[in-house]
Amino acid sequence: MTEQSPPGKLGLLLRVGLSALIGWITLILSANVMAFLLGAQNTFFVISALSSFCAAAVANAITVRIYERASLSDLGLGWSPTSGREFGLGVAAAFGAGVVLLAGPLALGVASFEPAPGVEHPWASFAFVAVVLLFGAAGEEMLFHGYAFQLLIRSVGGFATILPVSLLFGLAHAGNFGASTLGVMNTVIWGILLGYAYLRTRALWMPIGLHFGWNVALPLFGVKLSGFTMGVTGYGLRWRAGDVWSGGAYGPEGSILTTAIVMVLFFVVQWVTRASRLNQGA
Repeated sequence: MTEQSPPGKLGLLLRVGLSALIGWITLILSANVMAFLLGAQNTFFVISALSSFCAAAVANAITVRIYERASLSDLGLGWSPTSGREFGLGVAAAFGAGVVLLAGPLALGVASFEPAPGVEHPWASFAFVAVVLLFGAAGEEMLFHGYAFQLLIRSVGGFATILPVSLLFGLAHAGNFGASTLGVMNTVIWGILLGYAYLRTRALWMPIGLHFGWNVALPLFGVKLSGFTMGVTGYGLRWRAGDVWSGGAYGPEGSILTTAIVMVLFFVVQWVTRASRLNQGA
């Protein structure tokens, strides 16, 4: 997005407020339309992901057009020579973090796989869920780190923007099944990480990659994702440890293990973005 002088306090409030209002209205409308068309309650996860994407796309497209005479691509979604690399690095880093998170308990014998009956064509189901998760990741990134977020960064700075937006990101997941204090806290930390990734790259490709890579790794192991049970691979993870380690009904994101692994991801993001900048300057 072309750098412009930030608006005054009233202008800033109006822009952020309009973006939030359009997103909220579109979220409700799209969720209800999808619920009517799809019907079954077991599609709640699909409805949640796709309606978030619709709400984010509409809210951002309208507000960035009105106030900046720009398009969605100007919100860090334009394709450039570094876009694929940033997305791929984000996916690899977060997917690898998810694997490390769950491989440790498996290796130590405090968790083990067990069959999850009732899953037909598991890999086809997983492919479908992965596509939905990609839309969900892109939608949440546009929703929380799109026009309003980027405008606030220009107006009040990175730290003053990332922390409150990340708190909202965590609270948006507080109503999920099995949400705990630690789970919400970890989600807030994830929000800070995703905001930091945008700040380092000034694009949404790495945040989307991180978000998607993490979200797709957990169902692959048959564990819950932010309280959602995917049940797509034909097996699940049975824990022989307390909720502080397993995350309980919220899934591994409600565990102290996630707290530690996300902290490591901050250093990974810093390292890969620094290496990318050095390569561009070479």
